[in-house]
Amino acid sequence: MDLPLVVFCCVYAVMILGRVPGFGLDRTGACFVGAVALLAGGSLSPQQAWHAIDFGTIGLLLGMMLVSEQLRQSGFYAVVVRRLAARPARPERLLLALVLVAGGLSALLTNDVVCLAVAPVLVAVCTALRLDPVPFLLGLAGAANVGSAATLIGNPQNMLIGQQKALPFGGYLADGAVPAAAGLVVVWFVLARAYRGRWERDLPVATGHDQPFDRVRTAKTLLVLGALVAGMLVSDLPREVQALAAGALLLLSRATRSQTVFAHVDWQLLVLFAGLFVCNDAFARAGHAASTFTWLQQLGLDVADPTTLFATSVVGSNVVSNVPLTMLLLPAATHPLAGPILALATTLAGNLLLVGSIANLIVVEAAERLSVRPQARGWANEHWRTGVPITLATLAIAAGWLWLRHRVLA
Repeated sequence: MDLPLVVFCCVYAVMILGRVPGFGLDRTGACFVGAVALLAGGSLSPQQAWHAIDFGTIGLLLGMMLVSEQLRQSGFYAVVVRRLAARPARPERLLLALVLVAGGLSALLTNDVVCLAVAPVLVAVCTALRLDPVPFLLGLAGAANVGSAATLIGNPQNMLIGQQKALPFGGYLADGAVPAAAGLVVVWFVLARAYRGRWERDLPVATGHDQPFDRVRTAKTLLVLGALVAGMLVSDLPREVQALAAGALLLLSRATRSQTVFAHVDWQLLVLFAGLFVCNDAFARAGHAASTFTWLQQLGLDVADPTTLFATSVVGSNVVSNVPLTMLLLPAATHPLAGPILALATTLAGNLLLVGSIANLIVVEAAERLSVRPQARGWANEHWRTGVPITLATLAIAAGWLWLRHRVLA
């Protein structure tokens, strides 16, 4: 039996389905079981499996999670949302402020953490103002996805791409910032038009469970975050080392126990990454990756071509999910623009379907816990109405900007 091929097919089938039918095994569990099966079956030695895991990506993810969690526990996100809502403004203007702030925060902090922290507070604010939370929640998810495309630390797949392709932080910023900024305007415009005249809604006021605002902790974390971003722009020290150093520095506190911070780290995501690294490495060592890409080239699907890579990234992200797809495509994506294309396409494609991004699911789960649902249809259909135009417009902007910057302005 060709164990690497069997494990690879099984793991990526679970990536598509979300879990193993009839079992409680989800995507992370499948990656872990697959990696262990490869070790137990002798397809990889423990040393080979260890070296297959990209420490740079795991370290960068962990470091940024620690920084983001410090801001969440300090009450920073809740204060930001409540101060936005405290200023008298029409719903359209409140939505615009939310989109810009959520997008900006997601560019520097993990977008999933931003959604996790902001969604419950946003529901409480909207219900208190007798506004329908649905368009604002969709705006939060859309802005988090689009804003995170601006930098190499905005989301997990961008971190992976930046590490694997050794992209300079400032160099990618020039590729990603403009499409992300324009994309935030698109998110606002589409939602503002879709919900024009339908902003008000009476719902039971949601009781917020905000973290108490800690000014000192917030100021300390923002200072460290600013230094981290500056260091990534100008320092030659590896980004993962800088991120881990920032996370470690923030753990040095008399008031906060480190275990309360580590308890909220997304260990599931880190295990998923590690398991995928091992499964993909065994698949490549067995020669299957090279033969698969050769076969696809013969069919006219050469991911070394930028147009094909862009289209494959968009479609594949909504089938397999963006992180597994990125890992799969990176070895064959050899075009000089492969890094920016993968980062922008896989991230912006997350707004197409509700299941296309973890950020979308986090927002919907938070709303469901607080008994907030769309008035006329389910979440998937409600998201589809605005997600499709947002995705098509932002992808067109990204493609146009990359072409302009590297063909016309070069």
